[in-house]
Amino acid sequence: MPLRRLAIVLTLLCLTPAPVLSGQNPTPVHVPAATLDSYVGEYSLTADPDWHLSFFRDRDRLYCEGPRTPRTILTAESDTVFTADKSQVHYTFTHATSTAPAAVRISGETTWDLVRISTQPVPNHFRPYARQEVMIPMRDGIQLHAVILRPKDTREPLPFLMQRTPYGVDLATSDTINAHYTELAQSGYIFVMEDIRGRYKSQGAFVMMRPLAGHHDPHAIDESTDTYDTVAWLLTHVPRNNGRVGVLGTSYPGFLAAEAGIDPHPAIRAISPQAPMTDVWLGDDFFHNGAFRQTYGYDYVLGVDTGKNSTLGNPDEYTTLLKYGSFAAAIHAPDAMSGSSLDPTDKSAENKSNQLELLATWQDFLDHPAYDDFWRSRAVQDRLTTVAVPTLEVGGWWDQEDLWGPQAEYAALESDDAAHNQPADPAHRVFMVLGPWYHGSWASTSDHLGPLDFREPVGDEFRQRIEAPFFAYYLKDQPGFTLANTATYQTGTDRWMFYTQWPPKNVTEHDLYLDADGSATFTRPADPSAFKAYTSDPANPVPYRRRPIEATYGPDSHWYTWLVQDQRPDDSDQPDGRRDVATFVTPPLDRDVTVTGNVIADLIASTSGTDSDWIVKLIDVFPGAGSAPCPTCLRIDPSIPYFNANPSGYELMIADEIFRGRYRLSFEHPAPIPANTPEEYKFSLHAADHVFFKGHRIMVQVQSTWFPLYDRNPQTFVPNIMTAQPSDYHSAVQHIYAASHLELPEPQ
Repeated sequence: MPLRRLAIVLTLLCLTPAPVLSGQNPTPVHVPAATLDSYVGEYSLTADPDWHLSFFRDRDRLYCEGPRTPRTILTAESDTVFTADKSQVHYTFTHATSTAPAAVRISGETTWDLVRISTQPVPNHFRPYARQEVMIPMRDGIQLHAVILRPKDTREPLPFLMQRTPYGVDLATSDTINAHYTELAQSGYIFVMEDIRGRYKSQGAFVMMRPLAGHHDPHAIDESTDTYDTVAWLLTHVPRNNGRVGVLGTSYPGFLAAEAGIDPHPAIRAISPQAPMTDVWLGDDFFHNGAFRQTYGYDYVLGVDTGKNSTLGNPDEYTTLLKYGSFAAAIHAPDAMSGSSLDPTDKSAENKSNQLELLATWQDFLDHPAYDDFWRSRAVQDRLTTVAVPTLEVGGWWDQEDLWGPQAEYAALESDDAAHNQPADPAHRVFMVLGPWYHGSWASTSDHLGPLDFREPVGDEFRQRIEAPFFAYYLKDQPGFTLANTATYQTGTDRWMFYTQWPPKNVTEHDLYLDADGSATFTRPADPSAFKAYTSDPANPVPYRRRPIEATYGPDSHWYTWLVQDQRPDDSDQPDGRRDVATFVTPPLDRDVTVTGNVIADLIASTSGTDSDWIVKLIDVFPGAGSAPCPTCLRIDPSIPYFNANPSGYELMIADEIFRGRYRLSFEHPAPIPANTPEEYKFSLHAADHVFFKGHRIMVQVQSTWFPLYDRNPQTFVPNIMTAQPSDYHSAVQHIYAASHLELPEPQ
């Protein structure tokens, strides 16, 4: 939900430095010009090579700026150590040697290392914007706080470009607009950044994903009506506008952008919901097919509702949540909302009293574990009955939060119903872009994703060739937007592909069967009733990413890129991995296999328990050592810190999903699973556009725990898993029958 990118963290490091404590202002030191010149140049962040920062000399001082980072003046403390003005952020330089380039370490709340890649610094060319704060009245009398920014260097009428957010707009300035919306800021818009009701400086009550109201009632309010009223006020009160409005946003603001297209104000001419929260029970954020996302549901709500960091990740959320047992036990802990570390083994905690009521959204989770009217009323996809305004949906193949949303919204709008997408009418079109990104990382250069090296600036290409032309076409009548329908970045070949619809036409589904001997085969097994078995033990669940599992939004969290981590287990003493994961793999492929479209898992499985989770992962296994390198294939970069990736045999997850077995008959009415009885579980692993190259292998893994991202299924049917008691958790023997298969769409 919240958009936290490394580049933004570093930008804010410069924009909002920590205050200097009294008496700690350093005495400026004179540094010779020749020494300053030895630091000048363009530097790249070692943890994210896409992120660059340039250092310049201006007479006897240094300053830095980046393509998307504002200018920051540095003060010398010594010949090698500098501070950002009025901050406790230190820049420590290391001179170049015959074997190593110049480097700089930036130290604040965390530490970043950069190396020089060029002696020529690159300026950012930010455009100056004037800032104004306003309170905008809604139809029910509530006033919403907004920041308005318009270019200082022109008086021409401009369109509005608006983002509404629950995350606060006080940091919206000329610098942040240029840093976060570089191409759009250069083009020139009247930016409007608005706090939604009940958040920060806006009046009213905050409701998480406020349900859509009946718009036949002129007094009803929701996010759609608040957008309508905001637009009406802007058109009247902000001079020199051209009468057109665009709305965009990522994550929660993406949900708000989608709402702007439901019964919109006539002035809204384009919207771009990017990784939008769409249905947080079916596939986004808090649940996937009924399986509760435990760490995310805990950490996100604590951060939004209290502003405090998670109390679970000290040092490993896996350990803490395993000790607590259920979600209810964790949120009822005495220190759950204090911001202090939770320790279930601390007996003194038993004497503490938690006087606070549960956070409202935590209580909502407990009260609504199934897909009832509470969740359906918040879902967006069923309200998308027409393309009221041109819509650009954006998503990432490895989005760890809202992969489902943009695909679901596009599918709802791209309908055979003539009232939906109308290709002949530019005013009623829906478009979609899917790329090799984690949540929101298309806002950065993104030629890397963790250890994946695409060798081209994929994020820059999207913003420059698609996003900026989209808004310029619909809000300014400028030519240049040429996207016909859908653009995907095909991984493996690492190239942009363009389709007239998604899924594309002319694909054939090939069934990849999961045979009892552990092979994955395109030939139907001779004995479909044969099975591969494993034992799932809730006391020893499979970790969903490498441990320790830090707090979701902690300063050193690896939440953002966990989906591209090597799937080879690092927590097993078994030479071939854990015994509670069923693995099926093809021989090395004798041809390229392209998967383009929606991947479906059709699992035939049984459990010795009365409830179970089923996780299915589609994985690309890279060739082992000694294989001939492929110069045009997706590259695994072993130099990226933390990952320490070994390209030989790397296991890259391409598609994945979980299904909670109690919902196999109905999402609304859970039911026990008959013990030791084969049942069908058919569910989508979502879209992919990937080439498994000749010599690679295709792997499918099936497991029943993915902890602590998803809470542990007791494997005994209980009314509400979130309140399960320790005695409810039992091991279960799982059978995956050879009739199970994945439906892989391959272009003809």
